[in-house]
Amino acid sequence: MLISRYFNPVDLYKKQKEIDLFNDFLNSFEKREDMNVLVDFKPAVNTREGKEAYHIDVDLPGVKKEDINVDVKDNILIISGKRETKSEIKKDEYYKIESSYGKFQRSFTLPEKVDLENISASCEDGVLEVVIPKLQIEENSAKKIEIK
Repeated sequence: MLISRYFNPVDLYKKQKEIDLFNDFLNSFEKREDMNVLVDFKPAVNTREGKEAYHIDVDLPGVKKEDINVDVKDNILIISGKRETKSEIKKDEYYKIESSYGKFQRSFTLPEKVDLENISASCEDGVLEVVIPKLQIEENSAKKIEIK
């Protein structure tokens, strides 16, 4: 009788994840020539929908309010800016740099029924919150039309 080991496809998935993590680690040592940091800054974003508005929360630790731009163009919300280093990064002084710096831009296509004139943004404790109010449409606003 031939005994064979049970093959579990999940094991293959786990091995692939381990390889991906190892590749990420190795790739982290590649530096860009135009910057003293490893990668451009890509802030994390959380989006949610409330009853009266949509909310976009952007993690921007260490970014000054004056370095952030929030614009709307052709029904697309564009959040952009720049995260500066606190001081010059000298390659020889660091073993590992996990913080990323540089320019960033995130874009969001807005739903059709939003109040573009009343979009607001505030920044507190390193989190930018953009509030996009929904247009208030009366659901039962029936109108009698007179026949002439």
